[in-house]
Amino acid sequence: MPGESDDPRAIRAVAVHADDVVTALEATERGREAVLRITAPFAGRVRARLHVVQATEPADDGHGGPAPIRIPPRKLVTADAPPYPRVDDTDPSMDDSSPEYDVEAHHERHAAAVDGWREDVRGCFVDSVALTTETGPHRVRVSVLG
Repeated sequence: MPGESDDPRAIRAVAVHADDVVTALEATERGREAVLRITAPFAGRVRARLHVVQATEPADDGHGGPAPIRIPPRKLVTADAPPYPRVDDTDPSMDDSSPEYDVEAHHERHAAAVDGWREDVRGCFVDSVALTTETGPHRVRVSVLG
């Protein structure tokens, strides 16, 4: 395809799906490394897709081409994005109005907090991101889909 290259500096804009960013961010917050990944060939506009990082991944594309570019999901949201709700923070027994611990109430309260976080973080996407390349950082526009 015209305009494709093994050089990531060919990228001017990266498209990400909002659900992929939120899912990657949540997975990372819960202890599983997830990123948005761009694979070669690179072009002016590329799509970054959700990828769960495995312990043993090849350094290149597996065919001798350039390594995929990984974008940590935290880089795709603003610094003031809300923090992921911790289980301890949603314990209803910490309220004066609910002195006894109730597992079901805690589960429901935490699930509601996570749902609210997912919605709120969707309003915190960045307009651009610096991709990490072999030749140094390369800033590109971010287009959010969905």
